[in-house]
Amino acid sequence: MQQKKTASAYQERQELAPSGSTGAEPMTGAQASHLKNLAEEVREPEAYRQGLSKAEASRRINVLTEKLRIGELPPHTD
Repeated sequence: MQQKKTASAYQERQELAPSGSTGAEPMTGAQASHLKNLAEEVREPEAYRQGLSKAEASRRINVLTEKLRIGELPPHTD
C-alpha cells in the first residue's frame, strides 16, 4: 500500500509542477496569496507559512479546498 501512496504523491507532484520542475522550488506569489486566503477562510491560520515549497503549498491548498467543499455539503440525514 505504501508504494501506491508514493506513486500517487509522485504523480501529483509531476502534474502540479511545471515541466522541468521538482516542486522543491519556493511557492509562487499566487500560491502564497491563495493559501493565506484559504487558511483564513477555514480558520486554520497555521496552514499558511512563508517559505513553503511549491509542492507543499499545492498540497495544503488542495487540503483546505477540500475542507471548504465538505463544509458546503448539506448534512447527511437518514
